[in-house]
Amino acid sequence: MKKEGKNEVLLTFDDGPSKYLDQFLDVLAEEKVPALFFWQSRLLHHKRPWSRVLREGHEIGLHSHSHKNLVKLTKSEQMKEIKTNKRIVEQLIDHPVRYFRPPFGQHNSDTIEIASELDLEVIMWDISSFDWDLKDDPTQIVKNVTEHVQDGSIILLHELKQTLEILPQLIQGLKERGCHFTSLKR
Repeated sequence: MKKEGKNEVLLTFDDGPSKYLDQFLDVLAEEKVPALFFWQSRLLHHKRPWSRVLREGHEIGLHSHSHKNLVKLTKSEQMKEIKTNKRIVEQLIDHPVRYFRPPFGQHNSDTIEIASELDLEVIMWDISSFDWDLKDDPTQIVKNVTEHVQDGSIILLHELKQTLEILPQLIQGLKERGCHFTSLKR
């Protein structure tokens, strides 16, 4: 992703699709910002606007079927989690999925081998917003990101109410620092 001197950042959202997805998409559309959503297939619901995600230029990645810590699973259990996730998401969106993020960022050599076998690129992050932990202080989410952002940063966010609340402020803060939003599309 890194293009030297472009000051590009990638917003990523884990643990969806959530009931707030439409509202996240509204903010991203208003701000003209692309994002990459990492979804658990157990959360896929026919009313979630997955087609809107793709239509508006965002990307969908995999985040396992049921969000288990993969390093605590055998290789075959990991394969089942990831392969099920891939099959369900790809059937729904009728489009191949190229990206995978392991739950909790936890992975081992088995995880990497499985991702490779399934033609998936593992995407991690270099900036965590800690948004899952900041329900009572969502403005700290903005600080966690804007104070550590650098060219090429991949920012970890989640489809949570508190994240939605600060998303416009976060995007503006990044724009004020000269950041440009990018995607991984080739």
